[in-house]
Amino acid sequence: MTYSFPRGPRTARSAQTYASIDVQTKVMSASPERLITLLYDGALAAMAKAKLYMQSNNAAGRGTAISKAIEIVDCGLKASVNTEVGGEVAQSLVATYELITRNLLLANLNADLARLEAAEKALSEIADAWRSAVDVPKAAAVAS
Repeated sequence: MTYSFPRGPRTARSAQTYASIDVQTKVMSASPERLITLLYDGALAAMAKAKLYMQSNNAAGRGTAISKAIEIVDCGLKASVNTEVGGEVAQSLVATYELITRNLLLANLNADLARLEAAEKALSEIADAWRSAVDVPKAAAVAS
């Protein structure tokens, strides 16, 4: 037996509603460390969308996706860095976020795939380091 679901605006709206509820549930139940991981995931997903839009010459989609990535990096990740406590490491992290934002702005302005990929690579490396240093060990400790 197979099921056939109708396609159309109603189905798309239902999927968007479900995705929104899923994200809200993850955010509401997340630790502060996990929230940072979710920000990384969101920014990287937006960059991946921007890359697809860039490759298909969709300037509007590219702009929307890059704007979302910039907002997450600037208003979420960079804003959460405590430079008073973090010292030199925190200052370096803020500078890296600013470089990522600059690369994203220039990638959008010039439809520059290399800049977009540079921003994505830099953020991905920070996200991987975050996961291995902070997010994963706490999850493993809770599990055991």
